[in-house]
Parts: sequence; structure tokens; C-alpha cells
Amino acid sequence: MSAQTSPAEKGLNPGLMCQESYACSGTDEAVFECDECCSLQCLRCEEELHRQERLRNHERIRLKPGHIPYCDLCKGPNGHLPGVRQRAVVRCQTCKINLCLECQKRTHSGGNKRRHPVTVYHVSNVQESLEAEEMDEETKRKKMTEKVVSFLLVDENEEIQVTNEEDFIRKLDCKPDQHLKVVSIFGNTGDGKSHTLNHTFFYGREVFKTSPAQESCTVGVWAAYDPVHKVAVIDTEGLLGATVNLSQRTRLLLKVLAISDLVIYRTHADRLHNDLFKFLGDASEAYLKHFTKELKATTARCGLDVPLSTLGPAVIIFHETVHTQLLGTDHPSEVPEKLIQDRFRKLGRFPEAFSSIHYKGTRTYNPPTDFSGLRRALEQLLENNTTRSPRHPGVIFKALKALSDRFSGEIPDDQMAHSSFFPDEYFTCSSVCLSCGVGCKNSMNHGKEGVPHEAKSRCRYSHQYDNRVYTCKACYERGKEVSVVPKTSASTDSPWMGLAKYAWSGYVIECPNCGVVYRSRQYWFGNQDPVDTVVRTEIVHVWPGTDGFLKDNNNAAQRLLDGMSFMAQSVSELSLGPTKAVTSWLTDQIAPAYWRPNSQILSCNKCATSFKDNDTKHHCRACGEGFCDSCSSKTRPVPERGWGPAPVRVCDNCYEARNVQLDVTEAQADDEGGTLIARKVGEAVQNTLGAVVTAIDIPLGLVKDAARPAYWVPDHEILHCHNCRKEFSIKLSKHHCRACGQGFCDECSHDRRAVPSRGWDHPVRVCFNCNKKPGDL
Repeated sequence: MSAQTSPAEKGLNPGLMCQESYACSGTDEAVFECDECCSLQCLRCEEELHRQERLRNHERIRLKPGHIPYCDLCKGPNGHLPGVRQRAVVRCQTCKINLCLECQKRTHSGGNKRRHPVTVYHVSNVQESLEAEEMDEETKRKKMTEKVVSFLLVDENEEIQVTNEEDFIRKLDCKPDQHLKVVSIFGNTGDGKSHTLNHTFFYGREVFKTSPAQESCTVGVWAAYDPVHKVAVIDTEGLLGATVNLSQRTRLLLKVLAISDLVIYRTHADRLHNDLFKFLGDASEAYLKHFTKELKATTARCGLDVPLSTLGPAVIIFHETVHTQLLGTDHPSEVPEKLIQDRFRKLGRFPEAFSSIHYKGTRTYNPPTDFSGLRRALEQLLENNTTRSPRHPGVIFKALKALSDRFSGEIPDDQMAHSSFFPDEYFTCSSVCLSCGVGCKNSMNHGKEGVPHEAKSRCRYSHQYDNRVYTCKACYERGKEVSVVPKTSASTDSPWMGLAKYAWSGYVIECPNCGVVYRSRQYWFGNQDPVDTVVRTEIVHVWPGTDGFLKDNNNAAQRLLDGMSFMAQSVSELSLGPTKAVTSWLTDQIAPAYWRPNSQILSCNKCATSFKDNDTKHHCRACGEGFCDSCSSKTRPVPERGWGPAPVRVCDNCYEARNVQLDVTEAQADDEGGTLIARKVGEAVQNTLGAVVTAIDIPLGLVKDAARPAYWVPDHEILHCHNCRKEFSIKLSKHHCRACGQGFCDECSHDRRAVPSRGWDHPVRVCFNCNKKPGDL
């Protein structure tokens, strides 16, 4: 302020005159203040100025007696106190702006501006106007909070107590399109968290219940809406309280912290304890490790521009002492926030998730506690939207609901790591591998999104679970990972043909890309292990409730019984076609090299009679051609073919030429001798096929339990149908679903469908529920 215009020297106390001089030359009394023109205006200037199109929408107010304009510099983004509008003390006539005392000192105390002429507003008028306005504002704010009530948001069992977004908004008593921030409070039980919120936001009204009793009066999480600051205020249950669900309640605190924009940590201790730093450090680590991903997913679902998880909330440590000095008082050169960061480092905690950490202390020599400093600090942080933006209340509810759905359920105390406030067990899946005992590393309830269990370490083999998985070696070398399943038959074989091949050459390993890559008894001797030749072995984890590791040869016996039952049913109900087909195939498999294959024999080689499906084809042991029964009814020894001195079946032509020695080389005789061994061994198999219907009942009854696959529920445990709950009796038979292994009645499991994942490539019995599943079973 220049010497010429000092109010102390001249005692100036001018009236409010027009500051525009647009139509009146500055001689008329001011009637309006235009916020965007930054000036006081008379009637004529206001009318002429705002008649222009570009100025028509300016915000203007009519002046009241004793009016003092605002400082123009404080109102802008470059003001020295953002969000706080100071009253002007002077007006610079050259710059044509109103200035408060701070802005006048800052901008006009040096240089040429120091000599600018100024008009001084009467200081007493300013003070009176300020006091009157503050009283009006305080009364208005108190009135706004008179009807505010709190409600239970989440109970002590982590159950949300509002049904949906509309219910949440109704209980908050705010508008659906209102943009809010969330302020929550934490601290030990009995430190006055509810009392702090009541005096900081609601002028001492008991919006959140307080009590002098020993028991904690806040159980669960309570919420209320502050219409003055436009924030959702959340009160939480205290730490270190007596509770039986400590794990669940501690996890609940982190969910509240995750949806908050500002967190108050209230402590009433004379000195800051390590628990405070450990709590905030562990909360920061758990927030980054477990909550960031879920908050990003919620952001995507809600369509927000600014992710909820960009940074965690800001933290204010509100420290009230009685007998000790506040932090930093004995170290004037160091700010309290630096001392707090040093404490975090010494304890090995790093609160990286929080956007900022502030210290606000108050020393209470005589009650009541002064909360004005905390209120001012909160208001300044709430004005800052650079890291956390306000959002609709529906988004706040969605975030809390998403976290509650994901991180819920019982926490196993026997595996708990109590060295942390928020151990990983609070947030990770509780499933443990049955084979190696390692826990799943994914977050809780990940199965709802179709994410399978995973572990950090490899599993070990267990004979009890046979947790080996085979992959095709040829596909692996081509860069593909294709699982293969040992089974009784190839997918291209019919059930009865597959049964015959299984009985003859053992189980088969079939790759979807490479076809059949292995048969366990492909040769009479020298069969190699598939692991050494065609497949790779991996040991997989065995998780409770899953059965993926049981897709191997463990149920081959039941598949054999199913095939035998199907074959017996076909023989008895349809025709002898399946038996004939199996007989023909077996004959070709074990026949000597000089025999004509059954598939090529369409008619008798002598009488030319065509063979029908049920007709029997006979091979002459001498020439190897195919004949009907009447044309090959004679027998004689054929030692030159390796049949020895015993008479064997020959055709009529070879019988009549029995004195003629066949021209068989020694090499051929040796080769035929080897194949005849197979033929003679196969005679017994072939002869039993005709009696399959009558002989099959007894073996089935004896071996049914032994053949039960490991994933099937034992018969003695099945008392009711798994679907309709009918009680089983002698008249109501039990049936196993080949897909899930549960027991059903015939009505609930009459569908037939292939189950390739279990080794059934042909339609087998499945239950009503499995049949509804899309894709391959």
C-alpha cells in the first residue's frame, strides 16, 4: 500500500462507487457485483455491459448494506488458499482488482505496483461483514445436518445390510447424481472414533452412537451422509477389541479402506505406538496385492474415466495428547510427516498404496478436544481432486459389493500367519492340494469367474490320487500342449469292436491330432512303456472338489464292463452281428500270413455262394482261402504249414489232393509257425464269444465294485437319487452318471452322451444335469 493512500494517514472511508466507468465515468453508486467482471457496477454500467452477447451470462449479485467484495486473486486457481474466498481490503485503481491483505502484500509491496493508487475498504466493515456471514454460514450448515442419521452398512459377519444401489442411496439420503467422496475412520477401540466424526462433520450431534460403557458401541460398519462437505462418512469397529471373529472383522476394515478417499487414523495415546505403523503398512501391502485388480475390474464395469485403484486414499493421523508434546515439537527443523516416514522405514513397512500421509495433532490441556484443525485439514484434502475424484453413490456401493463378493468366507485359523494385520490368508483361496499340501495362490472365490486353482510350487506324485497327466510328445515337439487319455478303445471303434481290441491288445492312447499313438499289448513281447516313447508325464495338483486328474486308466475296468454289457445286450436283443464282427476281426488279427482276410471274402471260394452277415466263414488250413461250412467240412494233417500232425480243417479240393506236398519254403514255414501260435492262443478267445450272453452275468456281479472308477460315489453311500431325492430300494435301481459319478434313478439318468474326458468316446449314461452342459463332457 503506498504512503499517499494509507488509511492510517488519510483516514479514508469511501462509499462503494462504480468501478467500471463504462457508462457513468465512475461517479455513480455501485449496486451490483459481477463475479466474472471482477468489479462493482452501477445500474447503468451493469445494464450496458451485460447487454453484450458474450457477457450476458455473467454471474451478478445485488449489493447489501455494508457489502465488502471478495479478493479477485483468491477466487482464481492461483489463490494462496485454494477454496477459501477472502474479503478484499483495498482496490487497486490501476490494475482494477480487489485485493485482500495477503494478496496486496504479495503483489503490490515492491516494484512499480507499489505506487499504484488504491481505494481502501473500511476495516471495521470488513470484520463485521465477515463475522455476520460466518454466523449465517454456520447456522445454515448446522441446519443442513439436523436430520442426518447413520445406518448399518456392513455387519460384523461381513454381510452388506443394504439390498442394492437404490437402497444404499435412500439410506444415505442423497441424490443419485450427487458426486461424493468417502471419509472413514480407524483406530483402537475406545479412542473416540465416533465422537471424532460427530464433532468434525456434524457439529457435535450424536449421528454415530457413543457410550461410556466398556463394551464397544460400534459393531460392524456404519455410514452417514454429510450434506455440507458432500461426503459419505463411515465409522468402523475398533481394533484390539474383544471379538470372536477377529479375522473377518479385520478383513472388513481393509474393504472399507479400499473404497475410501480419505482415512482418519484416530489415536488417543500420548505416544505413537508401533501398532499404528504396522496397521497402515500391512494395509498398504494388502491393498496393492489383493484389491487393485478387483477395483480395476469394478472401474471397467462402471465405466469410470479415473480408475478407483490408481492410488489408495489419503491418510490423516489425528493424534491427541494430554501429557506429552506433539510430534515434531522438539524437532522444529523437521516436519512431522518426515518423522512418520522414518518410523515406517525402521519397522520395515512401506505405505506405498496411500496417496499421502499427513499428521494432525492436538494437545488437550482441558476438555473438550479441539477438532477445528482436523476439520480444516480434511476440507483442504477434500478440495484436492488430482488423485481421487468424487463419484456417484452407486459406484461406491458397486465397489464395496464387488470386494465383499470376492473376499468373503471362513478363514482357516490353523494356517493363519499372525505376524501381520492383514495376512494373505484373509484374501487368498483356502483350498489346499490333497497330494502335496500347498495352498492355492489365487484370490478368494475365483471359481465364480471360471479361474482354476493354481499353486506357486510343483506338485508331487501320490499313488492315492494317481495325479499324472499325459500329453502327446509329438504335439509337444510341434509347440502344442495336447492332453491324452489312456482308454479301452479308439474313438473310431464301435463299442463291441473296441471291447475285442481291448481284450486282445490292451488299452489305447489316442491323440486328437495324431490318432492312436500307443497300445499296451500291441506286440506279443517287447512292448515299451508309453512314457519312454509317445507321451510326456506331468504331475498335477489335486484340489478338493475337482476330478480332472482322474481322467486316466483308473476306470478302464468299468469301461470294459460297460462294453461287455453293451455287447451282451446287442447279441441278445439285436442279432449276432456284433459277435460276427468281433470274430472276423479277431480272426484277421491272429490269422497266418497266407490266410485271406475276412473283409475280402465275399463268397465261398468253391461253390461261389455269397456270404450273409450271419454266415460263418471258414479258412482252409492248407490253402488259406475262405469257404462255406459244407465246402470245408473235412480234416487232415497239414504239417507243412506248421499245424503239426493233428488233423485240421481243410477244403474239399485240398483234402482230395492230400498226397500232393505243398511247395512251402522254409522261411515261410518259420513265419507261419510264429503266427500260428497267435492263432492257437486266439482259438480260446474266439470260442467264448458265442457264449457271451449266458456267461457274462456272474463275472459282472463279482467284479462290479472292484471296477468302480475312483470318482464314482460308492453304492453303499448312495441312499437317494442325487437329482429327485427318491429313496433307493430293491425296485428302484441305482445308476451312475459317467460324467459326474453321482448316483441317480433311471428317470434322472436316461440320457446317453459321449464323455471323452472320462474315456467314453461313445454314448453312455449321463444324468439330467450333465446332459444340459454345453460342449464336450
